[in-house]
Amino acid sequence: MAPVGLIPILATPFTEAGELDVASLRRLVEFELAAGVDGLAVFGMASEGFALTAAERAQILREVRAVAGDAVPVVAGVNGTSTVTALEQARAAADGGADQVMVLPPFLVRPGPDGVLAFFTEVAAGSGVPVMIQDAPGVTGVSIGVELVAELAGREGITSVKVEAQPTPPKIASVCGAASDGFAVLGGQNAQALIEEYDNGAVGTMPACEFSDVLRGVLDDLAAGRRGDARAGFARLLPLIQIGTRPGQAWAVHKEVLVRRGILDSAAVRSPARPLDRVTGKALHEILDELGLPAWASR
Repeated sequence: MAPVGLIPILATPFTEAGELDVASLRRLVEFELAAGVDGLAVFGMASEGFALTAAERAQILREVRAVAGDAVPVVAGVNGTSTVTALEQARAAADGGADQVMVLPPFLVRPGPDGVLAFFTEVAAGSGVPVMIQDAPGVTGVSIGVELVAELAGREGITSVKVEAQPTPPKIASVCGAASDGFAVLGGQNAQALIEEYDNGAVGTMPACEFSDVLRGVLDDLAAGRRGDARAGFARLLPLIQIGTRPGQAWAVHKEVLVRRGILDSAAVRSPARPLDRVTGKALHEILDELGLPAWASR
């Protein structure tokens, strides 16, 4: 079964020297569990998955699973640039305890529709865990049309899609109408269109991880029919969501918030991600001052 609900993409904490910060990672997982998330995702775009070694990926997955236990499903991102490298990452994730893999199509040599179909079919057949399609043409340059997603939804082992093709709500509506029953459709793009995505059939969202506690309240209000409260809470959060999508700087934004909240020790990022610049930093801290997100301490 595909994970549904609130599944944040975990940031990858680094020390100021650029090494993996395991203590901060464990605190981050504890924060997400306390926030009431429905799943955890690693190695996504918001995780700087593009800058992690195979050994680091294995260590991160091991630490996340150790803290989370079996309480929530863990989704591991796969960003291989060929079928064979994607399968290697997917199998390593399965061996490391991931419950699902979220797979980008190849993006250096971009396949057409037949190539996309063959790629996902082969990865699903050989990965050992269910596959989520990551439909992110803004990152990959690879278009996965509604009819192609619907065809993939009928293939064994492919259980869900994360839609990040903008605008997301109409595509989510089209995919929900075309795909087979039981195929889960989730939203991405840092939950920028969260309520509209849910209105159009999404059953989950996979944003960055620094505001999961607040977003949990929005989703709970929405599920309980308190639409006005949900919209008001979402509108209050939207400036933070939007600044967390700035090209080249989103990773630094996520981490700066987590540092300010007492969850990470450092906001260090790895190249080609860029540190927070003065202009963005000023805007971010004004947003945080207005929001008043509480600091968090490990229990």
